[in-house]
Amino acid sequence: MMTNFKNNCISVRLWLLLVMLCSYSLYKASATLIEDSTPTIITLNGPWKFKTGDQMEWVAPDFDDSEWETVDLTAPIGAHDGDVGLSGYVSGWTHRGHSGYSGYAWYRMKVSLKQVKGNILALAGPPAVDDAYQLFVNGVLLGSAGDFSDPVPTAYSIQPRMFVLPESVKKEDQMTIVFRVWMSEATLSQLPDAGGIHIVPELGDKRSIEAKYRHQWGQTIKGYIVEVIEPILFILLAIMVFVLKPVKQYLWFIIALILLALVRANQAFFYWFQFESAHGIDIVTTVILMPLVLFSWVMAWRDWYGLSKLNWIANIGVVLTLMYIGSQLLGLPWLFKSVPHSSFQKISQYIRLFFVFLMIYTLCKSIQKQGIKGWIYLPAAVLVSIGLFSQEVSALHVQGIWFPYGVGVSRTQYVYAAFVVVMFIVLIVEKRSETKILRV
Repeated sequence: MMTNFKNNCISVRLWLLLVMLCSYSLYKASATLIEDSTPTIITLNGPWKFKTGDQMEWVAPDFDDSEWETVDLTAPIGAHDGDVGLSGYVSGWTHRGHSGYSGYAWYRMKVSLKQVKGNILALAGPPAVDDAYQLFVNGVLLGSAGDFSDPVPTAYSIQPRMFVLPESVKKEDQMTIVFRVWMSEATLSQLPDAGGIHIVPELGDKRSIEAKYRHQWGQTIKGYIVEVIEPILFILLAIMVFVLKPVKQYLWFIIALILLALVRANQAFFYWFQFESAHGIDIVTTVILMPLVLFSWVMAWRDWYGLSKLNWIANIGVVLTLMYIGSQLLGLPWLFKSVPHSSFQKISQYIRLFFVFLMIYTLCKSIQKQGIKGWIYLPAAVLVSIGLFSQEVSALHVQGIWFPYGVGVSRTQYVYAAFVVVMFIVLIVEKRSETKILRV
């Protein structure tokens, strides 16, 4: 009986070993099968044929582009955009021999389809382009980013896009991909490396491209989620001030918080949706909201520190605000062609410096008047001022953005978050102190 038991144990072990060997063989076979059937993604680094100008005959698949400039858009290892952290960023055409050029430019490439696996093919559009583009495949318009219905295109924020290729493409040995890109003169003056495609498109199986598309959108959402969270905190802080402080004295502080919330939230609104054009955000944020924000914060700290009798601060602030609005408006290249917009952009910079001096004077005067009590809110005032005057701080060569966990977080976002924390703490401590005094 003991012998039978041992024989049974040996049989069980042999069966288990056989099952394990079969399972391992099946696993290796399935892994090989998966690896062989995994769709590939082709990063379309180039070589691209490139030409500035605009002629619709360039869209034809058989057009002879042999005399066009050849460009390679391969990104350095680890390169990413300076905003949300999208990988694969390269400089635009202004750094590739076309400095000072704005308008239309074309990219053409012939791609062999023998190296692309999958029954349904798709293309991930370039998620970083200045400023708008149309995509043509084999001479047919497949999609666009921006509105090309007017002679001058309307640009919106460039978002990740996915284009499913028509089934007829698979019947061909190769296809011709053409991008017709347009960049405004305003972008040329704002970005040092502006022009055309900054992150190349990718071609592959629809499932793989969808995964890439979702990843790019996730990066875009994470990059601007702070611009939703902080405005909510600003509004909560405004409500807290409204509840704890006399409204008459602190009305400008509440207004300043609301205006700042609108400016920051409009960033996420612009980049996540397609309702507001690039021209629209210029008018709403650059021309209207930012001058009002600077003025409201000067007034906020003036009243917060009890300097409301210094009416000349308000008078100068009003004049500076009107001048700032006017110079910002006249500094828009797309609005007034015959106006020397670069001169008005320079004037705007000087006006901002006057706001800096006015803010510094207001804070110094406040500390001089209130002594130790005036220092309590100074950290909050300095933090919010660093955010308001980010251009001037950047001119001092202070780093403006960091990429923790691969997501871009700007200096302005950090200081505004710190400002909210400091204000909440000080208000709570101040309220508790007042409560203790009343109890005594």
